[in-house]
Amino acid sequence: MKVINFADTPSLVSQYMAELRDVTVQKDMLRFRRNLERIGEIMAYEISKKLSYRTEEIRTPLSPANVQTLDTEVVLATIFRAGVPFHQGFLNFFDHAENAFVSAYRRYKEKKYKDHDDFEVCIEYLASPRIDGKTLVLCDPMLATGSSMDLSYRALLTRGVPEKIHVACVVASQPAVEYIREHFPEDKTTLWCGAIDPEINAHSYIVPGLGDAGDLAYGTKE
Repeated sequence: MKVINFADTPSLVSQYMAELRDVTVQKDMLRFRRNLERIGEIMAYEISKKLSYRTEEIRTPLSPANVQTLDTEVVLATIFRAGVPFHQGFLNFFDHAENAFVSAYRRYKEKKYKDHDDFEVCIEYLASPRIDGKTLVLCDPMLATGSSMDLSYRALLTRGVPEKIHVACVVASQPAVEYIREHFPEDKTTLWCGAIDPEINAHSYIVPGLGDAGDLAYGTKE
């Protein structure tokens, strides 16, 4: 599996990442959502370089011209709710793509240990087209443990088997990168990360990370 870490090559992604992490800038929910969207747009452009194209002739006002057009069927998939603005960035570029949506959430149990939250990841909702033989772009801002991404992918497999898989996140933990490497098809998966942080804490949040992306984008929840 190929892993692409945008933090390895300074770009505008680094600027948007800095604003996403900054506790002062985070107070502006509109800017937080827009920065998720911007990173999605940049990743979409980079992913577009890996797809197949065909040559077509179109007619201009003066004469015919040969152009390259996308020859890959793309399905953009995201996980509610933090994934929505990130997904919109991809959709801004892949504006003719089909879309899929998954609801994955943490269901908390009783605390077994004083400093640990005991939870399981549950899939509650899936809306997806057929994905057989298509290129699946599965995006979610935070890749903490990798379990939500894996369960979402397995839910999508009920709609077919994709030819290629691009997993995209804004921040990933190193343990989650290894989890995706172990659980996704190695020969057809590429993982795109805005940054890779070293660890997760006892509550399965990325450290240093940026906090709860869903709350920062849309407000706190009970």
